[in-house]
Amino acid sequence: MSVSAHPTKERLILVTASLMDGERPDKVHIDEVILESGISKGSLYHHFQDFSDLIEAALIRRFSIHVDRNIEMIERLLVNSSNKEDFIEGLKGVTRATQDPALAKNRFERARALGMAGSNLRFREALSVEQDRLTSALEDLFRESQNRGWLASGYSPRAGAVMIQAYTLGQAINDVSDTKYDNEDWIALVDQMLDRVFS
Repeated sequence: MSVSAHPTKERLILVTASLMDGERPDKVHIDEVILESGISKGSLYHHFQDFSDLIEAALIRRFSIHVDRNIEMIERLLVNSSNKEDFIEGLKGVTRATQDPALAKNRFERARALGMAGSNLRFREALSVEQDRLTSALEDLFRESQNRGWLASGYSPRAGAVMIQAYTLGQAINDVSDTKYDNEDWIALVDQMLDRVFS
């Protein structure tokens, strides 16, 4: 996560991020943030270029929380795996945890942030730092599994890291569909893919 900010700036980010729990970012208004935080508009503009800058910082904070959770799962997986079978089963467990239909809101939020980064250079640069942290952690997982002989050396660890994120984000397609597939069918398909990659 990012280095600690000034307490006022930090409070503004935390309050704004909290207000996003029940609303899309564009539905959070400056007056709400001022009222909830108890911080003046002048102080807000002292710490942020504009209100959009604060919204972006709050989105990055929320994104970072998910990144940190995923990295923690990955680190635990490496520590707890003593052989290829443990590793594959652990990876399947991570899949189940991240593909849970109850996490649809998190997937939407991540997809929204990635979409926003496509048209906002300032936001893309900030998001890139957090996204690279997650991709690098996953890349290390793949590289370490290659070093231990659990994954063929012909695969690019970076490509594997992006592939894992792609299938997690891809679940968002089912999240919005009126005709959903059974989540267990999705998990079974991902499991087969993992078995094939790690066989």
